[in-house]
Amino acid sequence: MKDAIKIMENKMSPESVRRAQIKAEQDIMSIRLAQLREEQNIKQSEMANFTQSSVSKIEKRKDMKISTLIDYLDSLGMGVEIITYPKKTASAKQKKILLKV
Repeated sequence: MKDAIKIMENKMSPESVRRAQIKAEQDIMSIRLAQLREEQNIKQSEMANFTQSSVSKIEKRKDMKISTLIDYLDSLGMGVEIITYPKKTASAKQKKILLKV
């Protein structure tokens, strides 16, 4: 499968590959949000401060405000940490915590 992905990437422009990777990460985040809720054994209708329909919309959303993500995770009893890092180097020393809630 990795070879098939590499073959497709080689036929695409670097910008198209970048856009596809961003879309994939957005889809993965939606899946992870639902998984986090399910791991806590919480149904959509049981989320504090959210209606069932709003939880469903959040879990399908491709992007959202950070405040919405914080509220969603807070309702699960979880926090958020956003870390910044330079894209061009892999140095762990240059990572900085931007937000920890």
